[in-house]
Amino acid sequence: MMTAARAVDSGLPAPGGIDRYPYAEAPGADRIPAPSWDGADNELGRVGRRSAGSRGRGLHGQLVQQLGQMIVSGDLGADRPLVPEEIGQRFEVSRTVVRESLRVLEAKGLVSARPNVGTRVRPVSDWNLLDADIIEWRAFGPQRDDQRRELSELRWTIEPLAARLAAGHGREDVQQRLADMVEIMGHAIAQGDAITFSRADAEFHSLLIQLAGNRMLEHLSGIVSAALQVSGGPVTGCDRPTDASLAHHARIVEALAAGDGQAAESAMRQLLMVHPEVERVVPAPREH
Repeated sequence: MMTAARAVDSGLPAPGGIDRYPYAEAPGADRIPAPSWDGADNELGRVGRRSAGSRGRGLHGQLVQQLGQMIVSGDLGADRPLVPEEIGQRFEVSRTVVRESLRVLEAKGLVSARPNVGTRVRPVSDWNLLDADIIEWRAFGPQRDDQRRELSELRWTIEPLAARLAAGHGREDVQQRLADMVEIMGHAIAQGDAITFSRADAEFHSLLIQLAGNRMLEHLSGIVSAALQVSGGPVTGCDRPTDASLAHHARIVEALAAGDGQAAESAMRQLLMVHPEVERVVPAPREH
């Protein structure tokens, strides 16, 4: 049986507390407070029950989500030992669920398992910071500001280059699909449909990177998708649905159709500038 002193040392919540972790309700909210497990209702907190934070995931997915958030937030600091038996008892899940969850976290670089040492939390320098889950956990945790700034800076490296390269690939089917996305975004703005706008926006950026014809850039498309989801506003898109952002999307499509890489790159930079977070990070391009 786990002693009270050992429970405090583990840093884990009370038994059945997997759904009690305070996941951010909205990207625009203030920084989330440190988690408090005192007085948690064991029945309501059982891992088998659905909650808003679990988003319909199974036991394995919920435990990965829970432990990942705790590690990324710093509640489980570097070199902290993670004892499978304690985790299973605290979250009321089987050893198999715990073992598979720790393997997923190990693949993400968050923990390491070594003989005679056990499983321990790894330092930030070892994390796979390009992993979509880690991006999300950082973006909705105490490191939210740093994560969103870093994503914005990275997009400024990836997307203007992708737009310029895409202009050299005359794939009419993809270009037509991009034009379709712009049309859908236009209808969404007229109808005040932010959800449809954001979905079309996400597909637009994904298609553009694919059109660039660079497999390494395409491999990074997940970063852009993650950035769209954690952009910091009420809309899960690269910017708010405005006529200005729509016009920049349309200019990109026009530049691609004309095979003008420089114009496509310039239009993409202007599009990224529409987002106020990006404007604070990257200065406007110089006029030549």
